[in-house]
Amino acid sequence: MNSTTVDAPHRPQLRTILTHLGMSLLTATIIPSLLFTISLLAGNIWSALIVALLWCYGSMAWRMSRRKRASGLLLLTVIGLTAKTAFALASGSTWFYFLQPAIADSIIAAVFIASLTTARPIVARVAHDFYPMDADVAQRPKVQRLFWRLTLFWAFVCLSKAVITVWLLHSMSTVSFVAIKGALMTGILLAATAITVAAAVRVARSEGLLHAATA
Repeated sequence: MNSTTVDAPHRPQLRTILTHLGMSLLTATIIPSLLFTISLLAGNIWSALIVALLWCYGSMAWRMSRRKRASGLLLLTVIGLTAKTAFALASGSTWFYFLQPAIADSIIAAVFIASLTTARPIVARVAHDFYPMDADVAQRPKVQRLFWRLTLFWAFVCLSKAVITVWLLHSMSTVSFVAIKGALMTGILLAATAITVAAAVRVARSEGLLHAATA
């Protein structure tokens, strides 16, 4: 007997989403930071800048060659690192290079807060990196509240990072600053990411946006 069926929307498993999130963070933040730190300890600040930039541009070129969708996180990293490197080269001062993340975090926090007045906060704009978001999902009230709250949360995280960066920069040597700041910021980002994932999973489950687990 023939019957008309409507395909159910794709609902990925939580493990798939976490794997995708981990790969995005690994490519856009963790690997560039590790390469920068290792190159700085093995060489100097300029070699560290070049190595980190080469990784980011290489990752972007690879995605383009494979016709993969652009990663919002990777694009933000490329723009930020390029601007900071250009400023450091133009000024000839590495101190300003290390100060720039605090300035950038403050600007990003301001952008996040300003985006709360629009229909699409920043988190809503990068959500496609982690979940196959369609118009129906994006317009759900609980999902929109989640985007708003996470955007405010990450604005607070960025401001906290800026304050900590300035304090460390004024109280430590360059090598100690890089090592301690790297470990501390990684811990902050991991904790913030865990909070973000927990909040998103709770909303996703309540909205039926995750693939049901099977026995």
